[in-house]
Amino acid sequence: MDIPKRKANRLKGYDYSQNGAYFITICTEKRKNLLCDIVGDAAHSVPKPYGMITEKYIRNIPGLEKYVIMPNHVHMIVLVDDLAGSAQSISTMVRSLKTLVTKEIGKPIFQRSFYDHVIRNDQDYREIWEYIENNPMKWKLDRFYSTEE
Repeated sequence: MDIPKRKANRLKGYDYSQNGAYFITICTEKRKNLLCDIVGDAAHSVPKPYGMITEKYIRNIPGLEKYVIMPNHVHMIVLVDDLAGSAQSISTMVRSLKTLVTKEIGKPIFQRSFYDHVIRNDQDYREIWEYIENNPMKWKLDRFYSTEE
């Protein structure tokens, strides 16, 4: 039986511990809506217990610029800056977040991998900031939208 090969999701040859801004998305296992509910016309995010635990650890990420917790995924902008003491690789940071959340909950809730994007300029940064800001209002149009609990 041929085992499907996973697509490489990192920029080849890029050092993810070097200074820079990164857009990160982490999805729940099988994209189950474990983290929050999006309610009302104003698309207000109402956290669930797993979402509250996740947020507690997200807030402690060095260099965190912006984040949103959605029902089945999290988006973040993180600045890695060795002068500001936040120079750990993005992979290490995501692994630490997932480990802390898993230990407190008692089981893993996130998919094995994650998505990242190296933010390359101010326009890219602003567009991603707006995407994160507006994500709850566009939840039903989101490519991660699911009704699975």
